[in-house]
Amino acid sequence: METTDGPKPFASARRLSIEQDLTIYNAEALKEQLLESLGATQVLELDLSRVAEIDTAGVQLLILAKRESLRQGRTLCIVAHSPAVRETIDFFNVAAYFGDPLVIQAREAD
Repeated sequence: METTDGPKPFASARRLSIEQDLTIYNAEALKEQLLESLGATQVLELDLSRVAEIDTAGVQLLILAKRESLRQGRTLCIVAHSPAVRETIDFFNVAAYFGDPLVIQAREAD
């Protein structure tokens, strides 16, 4: 995972890029990283563009992070979705819960 600061859609945002799979095998470590990052900033941008696989544990982790951000009065935005993440969010019909736009790249639409 990589955390960066700099110019983003939200001026005070911090970006967390997840580069491993959001699966049960990584859930514990990812949970700690997500909650720590969320507590360190008012706005956390979550970049999931490199996530190749996501399972139910990964979806639960994203829901936990969103719920925790709301509880703390912070903002969690998913700013980039991999095809696997988009497909899974669509399958579980939770896109509205997260409230982030799901952008499909033109090359994927073919």
